[in-house]
Amino acid sequence: MTELTEPQLEPVPDDWQRALAVVAHPDDLEYGCAAAVAGWTDAGKDVTYLLATRGEAGIDTIDPGECGPLREREQRASAAVVGVGAVEFLDHRDGVVEYGTALRRDIAAAIRRHRPDLVVTLNHRDTWGPAVGGAWNSPDHRAVGRAALDAAGDAGNRWIFPELLTEQGLQPWNGVRWVAIAGSSTPTHAVDATAGLERSVQSLLQHRSYIEVLTDKDPEAYCREFLVGNAEAVAPRFGGVPAVAFELLAR
Repeated sequence: MTELTEPQLEPVPDDWQRALAVVAHPDDLEYGCAAAVAGWTDAGKDVTYLLATRGEAGIDTIDPGECGPLREREQRASAAVVGVGAVEFLDHRDGVVEYGTALRRDIAAAIRRHRPDLVVTLNHRDTWGPAVGGAWNSPDHRAVGRAALDAAGDAGNRWIFPELLTEQGLQPWNGVRWVAIAGSSTPTHAVDATAGLERSVQSLLQHRSYIEVLTDKDPEAYCREFLVGNAEAVAPRFGGVPAVAFELLAR
């Protein structure tokens, strides 16, 4: 009987210069794709992070008023480890982000400001894939991921959110060529994680306040086990190379 194997993943195209990574919370990118980001910035690409919230509701033992600024500091430190200097926050409320025109407008405005070729976001579907047991996905992840997909088109249409032009002077930008979805259960492409894997561990480790509440393990051992394990799990579908997987949608 012939054993069925999953199809090989294609390399994410590298003929682009600017990326905007749009996620809900501090640490979303570090759990999802920081090794890929490190490789991109090493290659001279410009990557900006856009977070819908400051993660202020993410730590049960810390009041949101204290937690938000703490997690913002950790996110900026985390981004710097992988060569990202520009980190922006939209100040939607953590835990209750609503998909809708307000969120789409905010993300479309950022796309018009930064004019990316590539938009990166996180799994927007109801559940995660079998690698994490098909667990239910966060409502914030679902809302932000879906809004990012829609905003990639909104940003190029001058008649959708015309106030972005009339009030903010943001010209339409129809230059998004791809949206790359990290954490997808149906990946199509991948990025070699070899050069960036160690930095991705150190990047996730910057979120120490969150991680120390999340697990009883040594924080660095936890980060390394999670990220190296995920990258190695992708390797059989990417020529044996540890990698970060994405579902890549062309526009």
